[in-house]
Amino acid sequence: MRKMIAAAAAVGALMAGSVQAEIRIAHVYGKTGALEAYAAQSHTGLMLGLEYATGGTMQIEGQDIVVIEKDTQLKPDIGRAALAEAFGDDDAQIAVGPVSSGVALAMLPVAEEYERILIVEPAVADSITGENWNRYIFRTGRNSSQDAISNAVALGGEGVTVATLAQDYAFGRDGVAAFRSALEGTGATVAHEEYVPTDTTDFTAAAERIFNAMKDIEGEKRLFIIWAGGGNPMSKINAMDPSRFGIEIATGGNILAALKAYKELPGMEGATYYYYEIPQNEVNDWLVKEHMERFGTPPDFFTAGGMAAGMAVVEAIRKAGSTETEDLLAAMEGMEWMTPKGVMQFRIKDHQALQSMYHFRTEIQEGKDYGVPVLVRELTIEDMDIPVQN
Repeated sequence: MRKMIAAAAAVGALMAGSVQAEIRIAHVYGKTGALEAYAAQSHTGLMLGLEYATGGTMQIEGQDIVVIEKDTQLKPDIGRAALAEAFGDDDAQIAVGPVSSGVALAMLPVAEEYERILIVEPAVADSITGENWNRYIFRTGRNSSQDAISNAVALGGEGVTVATLAQDYAFGRDGVAAFRSALEGTGATVAHEEYVPTDTTDFTAAAERIFNAMKDIEGEKRLFIIWAGGGNPMSKINAMDPSRFGIEIATGGNILAALKAYKELPGMEGATYYYYEIPQNEVNDWLVKEHMERFGTPPDFFTAGGMAAGMAVVEAIRKAGSTETEDLLAAMEGMEWMTPKGVMQFRIKDHQALQSMYHFRTEIQEGKDYGVPVLVRELTIEDMDIPVQN
């Protein structure tokens, strides 16, 4: 059911536009499958973000927010169909998700077909806001270039040689390509790239190929691992003693469960999207406090991202004064809003959220069963030149 909302002078009121009696948001994400832990965090964060941004009312200008959940099962065809169902049958005005880059790439044309906005969170591949992008796509999650540039700052340098290990799909290949490009400005070189299936659990052959490629190289050597989900390549390769070839393992940030493997590597450096003790702002303070009280654990890597997406939805609708797509597009291009990471900004050219990243060094701390990513330096929006690729 739709009704006309008359123009209002009050700042933030929903103005001239045909909207439903309720605001319908679809969360299309991989509730089941190998990345379900990421998905659960993302959904928790989304709901907390909507709650925080609406002051607990779950309303925007008196209209109830309804969140419709769709499970992609981490399958591109199902993700595509689920988003079409959300827009076509459920009449969602805006959608958020998914977890997997491969699924996200399949969903992008659906947003264009229905002319509705899809906020990508947390899928990472550069191509989502690059060669496969369309004007209806926004991303609150970081992209591969943001991961790559921040990690290049942390790990690169003259005389440094790097090998990479990544999963053989969009997330891994885009991540390595962006990392290789980012390293060029640091003086470091990439000697070897290794790609393995996403469900790999035995890394012996891959590790041997990496060791053989690196063993005779002089100077500082690092193996940079880009990985999502299970398999635990870092611990398994570390057990093969890469140090006998002078190779140090390095990686970016991850969820708390994965940080247990970091405990084996004190002093390891990299860059992370989020760790709950790093950002210092009121939004993150609220998130940490509420998450601890409700769930007994601190908020995790993808909880912060989901919250950023939820807050972006509320800010966009308020700023637009409407849920009509063209109004939202005008409001969201260049929009700045607060998140648990501080201020994010949707870049006009590709709708990628510009945001801080964090150079960390792993420490062992009493009472924590994982390696703690301690802040070395915050890399702000101004510190990173993120390429536009569309």
